[in-house]
Amino acid sequence: MTKLKTIMLAAMGVAIAGGAVATNANAETRFQATHPRRVEVNNRLAVQNLRIRQARREGLISPRKAALLHAQDHAIRREERIDARFNHSHLTRGEQHAMNRQENRVNRELNR
Repeated sequence: MTKLKTIMLAAMGVAIAGGAVATNANAETRFQATHPRRVEVNNRLAVQNLRIRQARREGLISPRKAALLHAQDHAIRREERIDARFNHSHLTRGEQHAMNRQENRVNRELNR
């Protein structure tokens, strides 16, 4: 390969890699990039909140059960914020697993 072809291929590779990094950087906010465990827990809580509201609207659960499930989700969110405060705004893997188990319990109650 000639030296010119090598330089051009290298330049193309850098341009492609730079484009991929720029696309990835735009796809996430700084918080999402630096706190992936918190983002996962909070997104799951948000989806679960929507599911509880929808089930209540459709009459699948009583207002009392909806309030109980919302209260449980609120407690999980409070725990997430408190745990993050003690670890420089991050969640440990163990804390994330514990919150996922709690969310699974709320999800099972919602599906009953």
